[in-house]
Amino acid sequence: MSNTPLAILGSGGFAREVATIIHAINAKTPTYNLIGYIDNRIAKGTLINGLPVIGSDEEINKTPIPISIVTAFGEPDLKEKVYNKYTNPLISFPSVIHPSVILGNTPSIKLGKGCIICANCILTTNIEIKDFVTLNLSCTVGHDVTIGDFSSFMPSCNISGEVYIDKKVYCGTGAKIINQINVGENAIIGAGAVITRDIPANCTAVGIPAKPIIYNKRKR
Repeated sequence: MSNTPLAILGSGGFAREVATIIHAINAKTPTYNLIGYIDNRIAKGTLINGLPVIGSDEEINKTPIPISIVTAFGEPDLKEKVYNKYTNPLISFPSVIHPSVILGNTPSIKLGKGCIICANCILTTNIEIKDFVTLNLSCTVGHDVTIGDFSSFMPSCNISGEVYIDKKVYCGTGAKIINQINVGENAIIGAGAVITRDIPANCTAVGIPAKPIIYNKRKR
């Protein structure tokens, strides 16, 4: 097990789910020294599911020793904003992968820093997942897919082959993207949507087939 302490940024529902990923990894192969949650809103020392809140992000940014952080937020803009607050070179952002995840052709799958891949996801071959991407429960990613920084996919999203997804894209639960589709930066894909054509940047798309209904809604 690494001597470097690992903390989860946030303490809400998804943060607690991330803790279960860390516990599952350690149960199979002792890997992480999980020390607790980072949360600005909850008193230091408060126990949450047996793990303490260890301080605020401002306190952790002043750490004199190395520490690893997992950013447990789903909202792409918030992930980017929080990451940019950390300036201490002693802080690192590992990617965590639940042991049940299936990686088809591991050497051809590129994974950036700070990613979270939850239980029962399947990734096939020739895939590039950039920094701080979240794949929630039971997502699938087909061949020759690129996913941009800070993007998030809620449970049971399906991404077919040869799809390009730009940065800070959010896909709701059960969304499906067919093959050879481009999804623009800051796009929001509604739950259950089926993407059959390219989706432009800065829009919200919903329906079957999905169509943009709102533009420039998200704060930049």
